[in-house]
Amino acid sequence: MFIGEYKHSIDDKGRLIVPAKFRSLLGEAFYITKGFDQCIFVYTEDEWNKFIEKLNNNPMKKKDARRIQRFFIASATECMLDKQGRILIPSHLRDYSEIEKEVILIGVSNRVEIWSKENWEAYNEDDDLDISDLAEDMEDLDI
Repeated sequence: MFIGEYKHSIDDKGRLIVPAKFRSLLGEAFYITKGFDQCIFVYTEDEWNKFIEKLNNNPMKKKDARRIQRFFIASATECMLDKQGRILIPSHLRDYSEIEKEVILIGVSNRVEIWSKENWEAYNEDDDLDISDLAEDMEDLDI
């Protein structure tokens, strides 16, 4: 399970050092793609295959199903760590997530999310992010 928050920076070539705790869980090959809230989702190969299977189980005749597939699959990239434990984040994902230099990697159970430092801070300062509302949502989700 992925947990925790890590601060790193991206180099001029778009490479990012993946925290050691995440490296061991990600395996040799894993996938990155657009995520919600302008972050990048990172999935292990197994989790990616489960996710794709769920996406493929939606009927192609539904417009929203096709849009969701395009959103996640068209922007996806298979990644492998280099010898220094880095990955290259493609420019289209850096642009989408507004990543320039400083990034925050967070573990979210079955995936990692990569955020620009500014977007992560804005998300956490959002007035709509009220812990009372989250508590009610947890009850609604039977958590």
